[in-house]
Amino acid sequence: MKTIVSLLLIFLIFFNLSITAEENINHKIPRFVSTKFNESNLRIGASIDYPIKLTYFVENFPLKIIGEYELWREVVDIDGNQGWMKKNLLKNKRYGIIKTTHNQKAQIYNKPKGSIIGKIGNRNIVKINKCFDLWCCISFDKYKGWINKTNIWGVNKNENFNMPFYQLIINLYWKII
Repeated sequence: MKTIVSLLLIFLIFFNLSITAEENINHKIPRFVSTKFNESNLRIGASIDYPIKLTYFVENFPLKIIGEYELWREVVDIDGNQGWMKKNLLKNKRYGIIKTTHNQKAQIYNKPKGSIIGKIGNRNIVKINKCFDLWCCISFDKYKGWINKTNIWGVNKNENFNMPFYQLIINLYWKII
């Protein structure tokens, strides 16, 4: 029994280190970021000499970086708008946009596959706290809960981040109760 506990502890430490290392590799492309200000210009080229294609008037609007050139980032948004933004207009904090079909609302759960604690409408911006497997823990207004990744634009399908090393224990606990 002592050996099993020791192996489990070693596995959890290794698992946590690998996830932490993955989070620190922040220069992968593509990757998600968000706007830092209430007004951020998307340009057709990587210079202020290029015309503005559109302006985002929302702080924390999620964007996907698909290219880099010096201090400029080529980004695409949920609607497919693509262009260049200066690096200092972006931040690495993770936000997502709720995406549902037919004006339905996405369900927020107290835990993955748990009880519904709320619903959130299409196109709302949410703070993504952590993700693993098919679920993300989000914050929105008074709600903090779990939502299926299929209902969020701003996270990759197989992406896991901000998971504590003891998340496996939490998952086991959720399955038991």
